[in-house]
Amino acid sequence: MNTALMIAGMALINLVIRWPVYLFANHFRFPPIIERALAFVPVAVLTAIIVPTVLYPGDGTKLDISWSNPALLAALVACAVSYLAKNLFATIGAGVVAFLLLRWLLPV
Repeated sequence: MNTALMIAGMALINLVIRWPVYLFANHFRFPPIIERALAFVPVAVLTAIIVPTVLYPGDGTKLDISWSNPALLAALVACAVSYLAKNLFATIGAGVVAFLLLRWLLPV
């Protein structure tokens, strides 16, 4: 299949799905309880992506909570930096640097 046609089709589907939301956004207001609940969606999605990646590294079939898991140790470093610095870029940078260093230093 032609790559450009596939990209155009995905863009069109994305537009059709999202366009009504933007069209009616000013005419509709969620109840306060729904707005509060929606505030937790990004945290829940990121948690659902990160936790399996950290706990099931490699092929994703075996739980690894040992000290030889660089993803787990880097996640702990990122959590500590996040708690202490309260800075998103510092957290991301520390986590990536810790992961790369631990992956290079720890035996596989």
